[in-house]
Amino acid sequence: MIKLENVSKIYPDGTEAVRDISLQIQEGELCVLLGPSGCGKTTTMKMINRLIPITEGKIYIDGTDNQELDENELRRDIGYAIQEIGLFPHMTVAENIATVPHLKGWTKKEARNRADELLELMGMDPAEHMDKYPVELSGGQRQRVGVARSLGANPPIMLMDEPFGAIDPITRDSLQDEFLKIQAEIQKTIVFVTHDINEAIKMGTKIALLKDGELIQYSPPAELLAQPKNQFVRDFVGADRTLKSMRLMRARDAMKSSPKTVSVDSDIGEVREEMESSDVDYLIVTDDSGRFQGWIRAADLDGESVDSMEEVLSRDVGSVGRETALSDALSVMLEEDVANIPVLGNDNVLEGILTFNDLQQVIGETYTEEGGGRQVTG
Repeated sequence: MIKLENVSKIYPDGTEAVRDISLQIQEGELCVLLGPSGCGKTTTMKMINRLIPITEGKIYIDGTDNQELDENELRRDIGYAIQEIGLFPHMTVAENIATVPHLKGWTKKEARNRADELLELMGMDPAEHMDKYPVELSGGQRQRVGVARSLGANPPIMLMDEPFGAIDPITRDSLQDEFLKIQAEIQKTIVFVTHDINEAIKMGTKIALLKDGELIQYSPPAELLAQPKNQFVRDFVGADRTLKSMRLMRARDAMKSSPKTVSVDSDIGEVREEMESSDVDYLIVTDDSGRFQGWIRAADLDGESVDSMEEVLSRDVGSVGRETALSDALSVMLEEDVANIPVLGNDNVLEGILTFNDLQQVIGETYTEEGGGRQVTG
């Protein structure tokens, strides 16, 4: 756990870079320090590993004042990844990753094995990349190696200063996704600096929003969007915070879990009767194992010439999973030009249905212009 207690940084010329910040970061959390340029987020992060000295207050690492820890050991026990990556150009990938393990006394074999393990974790073939030099790698690969190096000695804490900021948007999005998968596995305590609200919402367990060196709001991303503390927070997260909140909510938050269905083997006459008695325009079709087969629409049953389900079954339709973000679900609806989509689990088993009206209702309950609303979890 990391605890900041009334932390301030005042430079000799009187500049207050950080003013009386207090917050706690629990073990395994990814805390995003967010805010405009000059708000103190990088300074705050660097005081954790004493790259910048504290003027006032205390910072505790697992209950120990960081001022009482050996400066070199403190930094070797905290992973550090930066935007510029900072790989040593004269060292191979393996040697870069092994930098801190060597400083901590690991053997060459232990360090090499760790580099192999971390390249696998980063989705890079060790046999292909281990002995390359940074100049031989793409920007995205260098960034992966930079993150791998920060994990070299398996530190419990990581500091990440805009680690994906200098990469093109497509690669950046991919690296964010990959890192979130890795974090779900390794569960490090991470302090992550960014000025990008979208990156903060996507990456953070909690977000600390700073302004002029002061902590304005510290909360989970969903709460920051649904319950902004003041006008500065509303302005910073943007007028489209409704859409941003959709990235946090999942299909499971809005779907109907027991939609009306018919069997793919049903008699077409019985299907007509079911639609008429239920007063519905469509039905979902499943097989005996509950796997989604498609849709059947009332309009397609007009006329006596329709004799079988297969003649009118719409199979080529979009679907989403339980964990699909509502923003992505909405995109599927718009692309497919439909007002409802099936929610499918493993082996295409039908788990529910998501309608446009349900989506609107959940968003409406979560978000209000005044900043009130219920909390959601991502």
